[in-house]
Amino acid sequence: MIPGEAEAQRRRALRALLLRPLLTAESHPEELVLIRRHQSELRDWLRSETGWRLRVDSEVARLFKVPESLEDGTRPARGRAKEPFGRRRYVLLCLALTVLERADAQTTLGRLAEEVLSAAAEPDLAFDFSLDTRPERADLVAVVRVLLGWNVLRRVAGDEDAYLSATGDVLYDVRRNVLAVLLSGTRGPSTISAGSFTERLTSLADEPAPDTDELRNRALRQRLTRRLLDDPVVYYTDLDEAERAYLVSQRHAITRRIEEATGLLAEVRSEGIAMVDPDDELTDVRMPEQRTDGHVTLLVTEFLAEHGEATRNALLAFVRRAAAEHTAYWRRGVTDPGAEEELLNVALEKLAALRLVVVLPDRVRALPAISRYALAEPTVRESGRTAEP
Repeated sequence: MIPGEAEAQRRRALRALLLRPLLTAESHPEELVLIRRHQSELRDWLRSETGWRLRVDSEVARLFKVPESLEDGTRPARGRAKEPFGRRRYVLLCLALTVLERADAQTTLGRLAEEVLSAAAEPDLAFDFSLDTRPERADLVAVVRVLLGWNVLRRVAGDEDAYLSATGDVLYDVRRNVLAVLLSGTRGPSTISAGSFTERLTSLADEPAPDTDELRNRALRQRLTRRLLDDPVVYYTDLDEAERAYLVSQRHAITRRIEEATGLLAEVRSEGIAMVDPDDELTDVRMPEQRTDGHVTLLVTEFLAEHGEATRNALLAFVRRAAAEHTAYWRRGVTDPGAEEELLNVALEKLAALRLVVVLPDRVRALPAISRYALAEPTVRESGRTAEP
């Protein structure tokens, strides 16, 4: 191997894991080969810098990422049409995984549906769900398609659309080796006795409290590295006093290690730090984008960058005006009554996920990183003049 090639391969392998923490031989064979080749170095770096575990075998690579915030709802699971999962779909997802743990090597969508219904009716859960309507069947199909995307299921015969229209069924292989590595918590759910949902969720991701200065500093470095890798931007105001002091004093060392390992570049501002990908790959939310929703989002961004804060009504009025101005270029229906609600919601959802805005009940507040999208007055230079030496 030529000098530098091993380092480049490790970087590509780590980037693949950061982008998709679950990779299989079927979905990403080339990336899995690289990860297996460099798994020892990758495992050491991740353990030291983030505290995340890495499991690799011939079929699956799984990075067990633990998010720093359990309250961030800006990056939900999504269906085929990119619609975000709601509570019902998340419950169905958990029930489906529970059922698949006990399933045979093959199952059908119809059988899975029956067993999910049975599990939903358990007295301790009593989840109100049936398959009497198409929207309810569509929720289950959306969950199954997520499991197909994760390679927990492999379609053998049939099509989910036939099940939706009640004209057919679907046969799947159950991939137990993938199913076994899905849960990324630091503890098994059966070991948790906390009462409320929030307490149980917190306990699921709890880590041992460090009891020496060295371990506390290590924990601080790992938490900050996780946030820099996972979040679009880390604002100093979002950190506690110890985290803020550590990041200010150690930011060059922390960002240098991330840059060397991943190829990301640190953009350091007075308000915080963002790790920017020059290749525009390590993101699930892109900005800007083309088509109607992308243009609306960019226009709303520029509006908020200029005003700093706006009421929801002011933003709706702005989107209505923009729709009337750009109706010839945007998709049909954008000037219909109420269309501005959907357009604005899509834009704000993306901006919140990118940590560019905070969406409040009646208003939206811009965050500092949005300033990169502010429009500046153009500078007109006189032509025909030669600069003095």
